[in-house]
Amino acid sequence: MSMMEKASYKTKQREELLEYLKTVPGVHVTAADVVEYFHKKGRVIGTSTVYRQLERMVDEGIVGKYSTGAGAPACFAYLAQACDPEGVCFHCKCEKCGRLIHLHCEELAQIGDHLLKEHAFVLDPMRTVFYGICEACRGGKENGSDQM
Repeated sequence: MSMMEKASYKTKQREELLEYLKTVPGVHVTAADVVEYFHKKGRVIGTSTVYRQLERMVDEGIVGKYSTGAGAPACFAYLAQACDPEGVCFHCKCEKCGRLIHLHCEELAQIGDHLLKEHAFVLDPMRTVFYGICEACRGGKENGSDQM
């Protein structure tokens, strides 16, 4: 395979990866999820290739990268469909079902303001995750404090 063919192949892979991410709005996926998706479509693509492409998209601001805990694989989401990179977006992770919820809340933004003003600490809301139990896993109860 010539250099030109390799470049074209990588560009096609990138385009396919980006198109896939656009079809799962608001959904966080891991590199393994992407590999599995393409495998089911009959396309062989390596995990390291997917991860490399996702990291490039993160660097370009197209894709957001989220860490939900030590040892957990990084999650990625197409930014135009998930979090506004200019806005305040925190995340809630359900400890029962694993669902990751986007949380746009100006009141939580005040936490960042407080940390900066009172403690000289800059909070990164894109990497901030609150752990608890989602409404569905609580059975739709308004107040889940008795479930924790």
